[in-house]
Amino acid sequence: MTTEYTNDYLLDKKVKIFQPINGYRASTDAVLLAAAVDESKTANAQILDVGSGTGAISLCLAQRLQQNNVRIVGLEIQSELSELADLSAKENNFSFVKFYNEDIRKKINNENVLPCSFDVVISNPPYSDHDMPSPNESKAAAHNHQDFDLSRWLAFCLKMAKPFGRIYLINRVEALPEICTFFQGKAGGMLIRPLYSKKGQEAKRIIVSVQKDSKAPCRILPPFVVHNAVGTYTDEAQQILRQGSGFADFK
Repeated sequence: MTTEYTNDYLLDKKVKIFQPINGYRASTDAVLLAAAVDESKTANAQILDVGSGTGAISLCLAQRLQQNNVRIVGLEIQSELSELADLSAKENNFSFVKFYNEDIRKKINNENVLPCSFDVVISNPPYSDHDMPSPNESKAAAHNHQDFDLSRWLAFCLKMAKPFGRIYLINRVEALPEICTFFQGKAGGMLIRPLYSKKGQEAKRIIVSVQKDSKAPCRILPPFVVHNAVGTYTDEAQQILRQGSGFADFK
């Protein structure tokens, strides 16, 4: 591997992660999305991470679900990121986690990645197809759609989920209309959780989950505030970002 990388940590040093010095690096979005997956429904689950980047979502899930006999597969278009993610999985002794260098815009010939075979599909898709891309190619590929819009990304996630499997996403608030339109008639039981940087501000991010083939109604969950007035993490954010709790723990 020629990529220069740093040794970083997630979840208050419970998880080690290798990330490129110059390139895409995980944010708190990854940890928050991992926390949205309901642990009580993941016994023996097959989990797919679409656009896995440096593996942060999968690694955080692996830490929380390692007693649930899960299998986690990550797909990443940038080979250097999938290699680093695999290295991180081995460093953490997560033998049940594997990352593959795959382009979801093309046909995938991989017996470990078959349509309709995953109980849970998680994804932090690129946020935009119109933002000015970063001059860093790795960051641009991670943050901007490359000839593949959000609806096509969601179609891939839906295709990979088992009947009545659940899909979890994090995205900008402005993507919600497209997300709702795409899943109309294809998946139900939509759960929307607004994420606020501070109380009193507008939500900038949302976590959305849907159940394939479900006809259940949509629900808006309680908002989640990341920072308090002085800029430090709220108690709930500390529990997720530092202790590795899931949102279900706050019920």
